[in-house]
Amino acid sequence: MGYMQEARENHVKKKVEEALRSKMKQKALKECDEYTSKYAQCAAGKTLSIVWQCRKQAKELNDCLHQ
Repeated sequence: MGYMQEARENHVKKKVEEALRSKMKQKALKECDEYTSKYAQCAAGKTLSIVWQCRKQAKELNDCLHQ
């Protein structure tokens, strides 16, 4: 296999991976919309305090997204 053909195949593989990752992200965000809203409501108007005040909502959102 030549260098150019191998480079093209790697490029195509990366494009396919990017497309799949994008679709998975869209699906996860759609399915986790409830948790995203809860986190956004908690985070509204906060800065550094988000870390400890919204810990529960962040964990719920991350758990949902990882599924």
